Amino acid sequence: MQRFAFVLLIGSAFALMLLGRFDNVAVERVRLGIVDAFTPIMDVVSRPVSAVNAVVRDIREVVDLRTELARVKEENERLLQWQTVARRLEAENSGFRSLLTAKTETSSFLIAARVVADAGGPFVRTVLLNAGRRDGVSKGQAVVNADGMVGRVAEVGERSGRILLLSDLNSRVPVVNERSGQRGVLAGDNSEWPLLVFLPNQAQVQPGDPIVTSGHGGLLPPGLPIGIVASIGEGGVRVQPLVNWHRLEFVRVVRYDLPRLESGANGER
Repeated sequence: MQRFAFVLLIGSAFALMLLGRFDNVAVERVRLGIVDAFTPIMDVVSRPVSAVNAVVRDIREVVDLRTELARVKEENERLLQWQTVARRLEAENSGFRSLLTAKTETSSFLIAARVVADAGGPFVRTVLLNAGRRDGVSKGQAVVNADGMVGRVAEVGERSGRILLLSDLNSRVPVVNERSGQRGVLAGDNSEWPLLVFLPNQAQVQPGDPIVTSGHGGLLPPGLPIGIVASIGEGGVRVQPLVNWHRLEFVRVVRYDLPRLESGANGER
């Protein structure tokens, strides 16, 4: 029977080949008939495979959704923390604004200049500028560079000016500890690191505290960066300036004007 079936299959194949050469329409009909007969069977067989693929796809989507949900929850927690901080800061700022009773508007202009000479010595820490009265420079103005405050204008001519550096023995600048809000005076002693003096009793000073100008007295603008607390010891509180004294080249003179207060009902200033 096996040999007979084999011979029958070979004969059928040859017959189909001969039939295809003579009648393509008939072969096409036979092929379409076979495809039509097997299509329902293939559809039934493929359904479980499709169902399995759909289940695998759904599982992957669920895993991805869980991962995304965990990430969103973590991000939401961080945002809630920042929201709490922002609300607290907003409340503090609102309270500070309500306590303000004085005008805070000030006007400041920057005058660019260049350090042309070091006029200092072993007992004097000063440098010369190529800007003077004709440029708007006047005595007492603050001088800064890209790092922080350099010093103050000590003398001024028509075309030149002399800066008294913060490290000079005669330099005294009112400052404030930006972390604790405690006021003091930065006093130069001809060393690289000036001293922080006239601090209140039991002042809370820590290494790394930022020191800026306080604006006390109205001669200097507040908030000019000066340096950080470097050491606290028997020799006093030393402040490391942000400025490199040995690399002074381009500076800016701060022309600072306090707001003029109105006096009287007639609008005179």
